[in-house]
Amino acid sequence: MQIYYPIIILFILFFLNIPIAFSLIGASLYYFIFINTGIPLNLVIQRFTGSIDSFPLLAIPFFIMVGSVMNYSGISSSLMKMADTLTGHMIGGLAQTNILLSTIMGGISGSANADAAMQSKILVPEMVKRGYNNAFSSAVTAASSAISPVIPPGINLIIYALIANVSVGEMFLAGYLPGLMMAISLMITVTLISKKRGYERTREKRATLKEVFEQMKKSIWALLIPFGIIFGMRLGMFTPTEAGAIAVVFCGVIGSVIYKELKIEHIPLILKETVYGTSAVVLIVMAAKLFGYYMTLELIPQNIAEYLISITNNKFLLLMIINALLLVIGMFIEGGAALIILAPLFVPAVVKLGVNPVHFGIILIVNIMIGGVTPPFGSMMFTVCAITKCDLKEFIKESLPFILALLVVLGILTYSETIAMFVPNLM
Repeated sequence: MQIYYPIIILFILFFLNIPIAFSLIGASLYYFIFINTGIPLNLVIQRFTGSIDSFPLLAIPFFIMVGSVMNYSGISSSLMKMADTLTGHMIGGLAQTNILLSTIMGGISGSANADAAMQSKILVPEMVKRGYNNAFSSAVTAASSAISPVIPPGINLIIYALIANVSVGEMFLAGYLPGLMMAISLMITVTLISKKRGYERTREKRATLKEVFEQMKKSIWALLIPFGIIFGMRLGMFTPTEAGAIAVVFCGVIGSVIYKELKIEHIPLILKETVYGTSAVVLIVMAAKLFGYYMTLELIPQNIAEYLISITNNKFLLLMIINALLLVIGMFIEGGAALIILAPLFVPAVVKLGVNPVHFGIILIVNIMIGGVTPPFGSMMFTVCAITKCDLKEFIKESLPFILALLVVLGILTYSETIAMFVPNLM
């Protein structure tokens, strides 16, 4: 029982509102100081600092920087105009634009909270101005931001690939169809609610092919970024890390030469945002690796795998049990942290029963993203409500149909490996 004390300590610290990185470090230190005293502390510290000595991890700061450069370079606003051209004629036009923008942005910013914050500042005030309920606008924004990390190059896709020892490129390809399914399910939900409430369109009629083509010409450079990243990787032209660096340069050139909105004075702001964003992610990764070292020494992942398999050797029933556990845990633990803590525990069990680890990675990421919208501690929920000043009770009420729509998609993805693996197998 003593070997499980660090896990208990981890959850106690987390529920005391200690940041997840420090909760992981505290729980790990308790183990190495009071339980396993045979390992010198200097070796533990070396393990902690050496855990980020990884070339693939360099992709994280680059993709965080891409998201920041986009906001200052005019790429984000260009994508929003493109989304409005395609969806403005639909019922609940601006809400549909919100969802489509998250889908397009997912291929570039890759961060749910970054997407939620940006759209809370840009789109929610405009939606409220046009007669949309503030709580509904906030709920759409939070729910649609769950799409961003599923569509490449989402940072969570990279982190999972490193944890599960699978191809980053394969994880990227596997994210496309599930991300599109999430977008379609949310757009259908918006249509049903907007019909009932009479939310207006932003355009009187569907954009003509000429208008779509004209806007596409203006947005083509921004739209090329995600496709360039994926095809460059699949053709062996560059690694995910190099893809991130190339995307930063590409966005910088587009913003300064083509859109002419990126200025010299923006560079310090971009660097500051990148450093803050990267340090938060990397500290959690380092802390999680140290905690993972403790779990490896005590064979906890193997024990949990054996226990889960002892419950059932039916992989579909096992996935149902894991999904239920993840949904509950995701309500309390922030998405990235949940991924880092839980992936090493569940991957050995599902692989033993023949589940493709790439398929399971998509299930895991979609699940924890739904948790990010779900009360009581959903990170995207808090991000959006803090910016839009939305009452939490109202938000919860408005978010339920969107959470239900995403759960339907999760159910389909769980029992259909074909959907997640269609694009990787095609390539």
